[in-house]
Amino acid sequence: MLIQKKRIVIIGATSAIAEHCARLWVNQSPADLVLVGRDTAKIEQVAADLLIRSPESAVQSHRLDFTDPVQIRRLADEIADYGAIDIVLIAHGSLPDQAACQQDLAACREALTLNGISPVLFAEAFAGHMQKANTGALIIIGSVAGDRGRKSNYVYGSAKGLVTRYAQGLQHRLADSNVKVVLIKPGPTDTPMTRHLKQQGDNGLASVEKVAKSIVKGASRGQLVVYAPVKWAWIMMVVRHLPYFLFKRLNV
Repeated sequence: MLIQKKRIVIIGATSAIAEHCARLWVNQSPADLVLVGRDTAKIEQVAADLLIRSPESAVQSHRLDFTDPVQIRRLADEIADYGAIDIVLIAHGSLPDQAACQQDLAACREALTLNGISPVLFAEAFAGHMQKANTGALIIIGSVAGDRGRKSNYVYGSAKGLVTRYAQGLQHRLADSNVKVVLIKPGPTDTPMTRHLKQQGDNGLASVEKVAKSIVKGASRGQLVVYAPVKWAWIMMVVRHLPYFLFKRLNV
């Protein structure tokens, strides 16, 4: 009997979190994967690893300019032409240097574009197709940094705040459909993007494996928001509601 494979699209497939999510999905069952990234060699490495883990899966790779709306729209349309999509994971981003963004407006614009505008463009490009098919899970990785602006990373946080508000609006738009929009809010995670934090002695980084498991589990349940690890839901609730006269004294 022919088994229908899940169609899974991963934007930013070379990120550590995305790669571990993909591994979990192919371990569950063979899948039809579309990996999208900015580095062809790295995408092919991820694809090869997934095929070793799941020889019955199918993997396509695409290199894309993540800031080009024309390329983003064209890719989404081409993928949707082949049929309904079960999962779209939008996982790309970078952790900019706050001080550099304050001094260099080009760096500031790049950080805002890559971490905020680009994920929104990808989500919007796929949302219409998924709404038309009336199925699927659209998973967008935001950050706990988007819950409240802090002096240590407010450029990155503002980009992720944009992602949060966008996801909320998209959830409202699709509330009466079978499409699930899942916003992921990871805390600091042990990935190459946060290597400098580890070098500075930050031992509170969550493992990428644990975060990936939270994402896959939350998406399967169709949760609106997934804090990963879950402790960040309680931490950020306190941070969001802390009065400003106290908050401004914190060195965060």
